[in-house]
This record gives sequence, structure tokens and C-alpha cells, in this order.
Amino acid sequence: MTKQNPITPSVIKQGQTYTEYREMMEQLVAEGKTTGTNQSESMVGYTALNWRRTLRVEKTVSLNEALQTALKNLEVSWIWLVLAEAWCGDVPANLPVIAKMAELNDGIQLKIILRDEHPDVMNAYLTNGGKGIPKLACVDADTLEPIGSWGPRPAPAQKMVMDYKANPTEPYMEFVKKVQSWYAKDRGKTIQQEFLALLEQWRIRD
Repeated sequence: MTKQNPITPSVIKQGQTYTEYREMMEQLVAEGKTTGTNQSESMVGYTALNWRRTLRVEKTVSLNEALQTALKNLEVSWIWLVLAEAWCGDVPANLPVIAKMAELNDGIQLKIILRDEHPDVMNAYLTNGGKGIPKLACVDADTLEPIGSWGPRPAPAQKMVMDYKANPTEPYMEFVKKVQSWYAKDRGKTIQQEFLALLEQWRIRD
């Protein structure tokens, strides 16, 4: 029996553009809220912090020339569907970079959905059994057939997370600061290198 594709036209229709996602996030911060059912003070606080990080990444990250050339030369019809939540600290470090990439090719539609509102999609794109986000699914824009995926974070940051889970030697929030420090120093370089390789793989599979 063929496994049903959880990415349906209805899911795509519910997806937000990057501009819409940003506007939603800004509104949430203004109202002292976040996405999802957990509206605790800490989750709302993470969202406000993530909004500031989003703005900073948008201003400071620029795409390298090789990636720009690869994106502009692609002849594809893809949807990049990204699972995200406003409270997740990995989203502002990566989603603005993904948005900059998608902007360079009219054949790439970026759509963003909330993880906890789409459990079927999330369960199809688990990372080591976990619901790590942001998670990007690249699908054919016409058939919605899967082409590839990325996420929830660049490989060095992912290794940090996996190592911590295997041997948590410090308080979790101290570890989170280390991950954010890695992102700040990396300035979006690693995710760009990873996508440069993935674009070639996905183009061949398409």
C-alpha cells in the first residue's frame, strides 16, 4: 500500500509567504503572544527575542556568489514548505536565509506552516525521531511529490544538539546560548554551503 503524501493542496493553501509569516510574528510580539497553545511567559519571551533575531539576520546575512548563481540558473517548479513556530530559536537563524534564497528564483515558492497545526506533515519529516524545526520539504509544485528536505539546523549545530542530548553536561539554557553564539559567528555561511550541494541533488531528482 502506497503511503499517502501528507503535503496536500490544502496544506499548501494554508501556508504563509515569508512576508505574511513576518507580519504574523510582529503582530504576536505586539500582542504579547506566540504561536501554539503554550502561551507561557517564557514562550512569549522567546518569540520577542526571535523577532529581534529575525530582523538582525535579515540585515546581516548575504548570499555568496556561487549560491546566487546556482539559484538563478535553476529551471524548476518547486515549493519549499517550511515547518516553523514563532517560539523556536532555530527558526530566525535559518528561515530568513531560506527566504533570501527563494527570492532569487521565480520557480521556487516558499510556504511556511506551523508545526503543531500540521502533525501529519511533521511526522513525515522527523529528525532522529524528533520534531525539530525549521524543517524544509522541497516538493514538485505541480504534483507535490517529495524531492528532498533540509533541517532542522546546519550540520555543525545539529551535532552540538545531538551531543548535548547524549551527554547534557550543563543547564539547557546555557547550552542554547552556545548554539545561538555558533549561529552568530557562522552568519549563515554553513546553511548556504549545504543548500548549494542540495540544489544540485534536487535538480537531478526533479
